[in-house]
Amino acid sequence: MIARRGSAFYACGVVAAAEQSWPSLLWLIRHGESAGNVARDAAEAAGTPVIDIAHRDVDVPLSPLGERQSVSLGHWFGEQPESRKPTVILTSPYVRALQTTELLVQAAKLTDAPIHRFVDERLREKEFGVLNRLTKAGIIAQYPREAELRAHIGKFYYRPPGGESWCDVILRLRSVMDHIQLQYAGERVLIVAHQVVVLCLRYLLEHMTEHAILRIDAEKDVANCAVTAYECVRDESGRVGMALRLYNHVTPLLEEGTAVTTEPDARVAPR
Repeated sequence: MIARRGSAFYACGVVAAAEQSWPSLLWLIRHGESAGNVARDAAEAAGTPVIDIAHRDVDVPLSPLGERQSVSLGHWFGEQPESRKPTVILTSPYVRALQTTELLVQAAKLTDAPIHRFVDERLREKEFGVLNRLTKAGIIAQYPREAELRAHIGKFYYRPPGGESWCDVILRLRSVMDHIQLQYAGERVLIVAHQVVVLCLRYLLEHMTEHAILRIDAEKDVANCAVTAYECVRDESGRVGMALRLYNHVTPLLEEGTAVTTEPDARVAPR
């Protein structure tokens, strides 16, 4: 199989299970549209400083559209050959990710399969601290100094008071990657999490720089229920690693006529 141009993997074959230290297949999924996404859009349209949602961020559920997106994605997984269906699912503990996972599993008819499902708090959403639930206008009005710092430092390194930078997220995801290599070599692993988590995992898996991942982020948001997929391969030097096969793949939604949404999560406008 031929990996994408620009990857570290070129004309290389799929690695035999006995020889690999990575999953044979790895999917990264952003949860379906949430009620928080809808509330954020309403706040931005009205120009209000605070996003009007009563839930803790961890408890924000899917919107009705997010539920349909999750089912459409589940149908796509259900249509895959048995050899290309998940055997392990790792999920963020946030309600919107848990609901996405449950609807996907039911729609894909994976309930009777020998599949292992785990909730992993390291896959949680990026934490925004004092900027939680503020729109861009709200941040500028209530925390002008923080807005200036973020603009100067950049989202990769900027850490809001009580929150996380992208580097903080990457640090916890490094241990997730170690865990996956130790526990799930040769398995087919599905991760259901959040937009920043998907991007930070790309940064790790593809050995990117700050500028490379932020360029990808600037081009387009990760769509709700979009598929990012990797396959374990061996490169020309004999090294084993993960090669990108799909990114921001929304065909499973489009084929069923389900609307595609790309809004950032509701906690804060700038990620």
